[in-house]
Amino acid sequence: MSPVGRTLDILLITGQSGAGKSIALRTLEDSGYYCVDNIPASLLAELVPRIGPSIAAPLAISVDTRSVGGPTSGSDIAALTAQIDHLRHSGHAVRVLFLEARPEVLARRFSETRRPHPLGDPARTLSETIALERSLLDGIASQAHRIDSSDATAPQLARWVRDFAGSAPGHFNLLFQSFGFKNGAPLGMDLVFDVRCLPNPHYDDALRPLTGRDAGVAGFLAATPEAQAMRHDIAGFLATWLPRYRDEPRSYLTVGVGCTGGRHRSVWLAERLAEDCASLAAVQIRHRDIERDNPK
Repeated sequence: MSPVGRTLDILLITGQSGAGKSIALRTLEDSGYYCVDNIPASLLAELVPRIGPSIAAPLAISVDTRSVGGPTSGSDIAALTAQIDHLRHSGHAVRVLFLEARPEVLARRFSETRRPHPLGDPARTLSETIALERSLLDGIASQAHRIDSSDATAPQLARWVRDFAGSAPGHFNLLFQSFGFKNGAPLGMDLVFDVRCLPNPHYDDALRPLTGRDAGVAGFLAATPEAQAMRHDIAGFLATWLPRYRDEPRSYLTVGVGCTGGRHRSVWLAERLAEDCASLAAVQIRHRDIERDNPK
């Protein structure tokens, strides 16, 4: 039993400045989380026992980037990791969500909003500050579930956060993300499979406007020996090695599946792999490029 008398579901939010932490926190608040914003990392272990007994909802805490990205970042990251371990050993279910984006996207966002970067310094350019912050946060990023917001709209990012928040704490979460290499590979992938070698439905006039979720494209690829062999080999690899990833220990694995445009082959294969691995982990699917083209 934890010191607050019960187990809390705690979701820590951190990441690069400008990557969408505010959107993530608002989304969680709308989803019923009790949210605390901009807590210094050093106060994390004190906060939970203080507020835990008074709340019934799951707890979302946004960790102040400046407290883990300052000049003593190395020791601060170690201290934050130790506090997370302490909370887990106290019986709480703790997950970490890390928001990130490509450097040029972050620079554009700061230029558009005209807001100063939290780690800004007159001696550094904005690009240098973004690169510095990223290097300082690598230690916590490696322990977290990462979401790349570079090409996401605000509603799309909110949906991804809701999907992650809804996954079962304490379980091993496996995310398959399809994408198109022509739009750039997403950040934060643990494994990436390039499936551009498979026959391309794009060259069939009837299939071109469809996606890998449509029956026509699915039938085309299912009838292709190469696509079935690719599916079999990747599913076998994951079945063999997922237990080892789980034993690291880690709670998440993100698998990227990329084709040229991110609409046909990668979408179909991500869907099939999610089916194949449904008994091995809590599975999620994200189709970056068709979701971007058809936002809900």
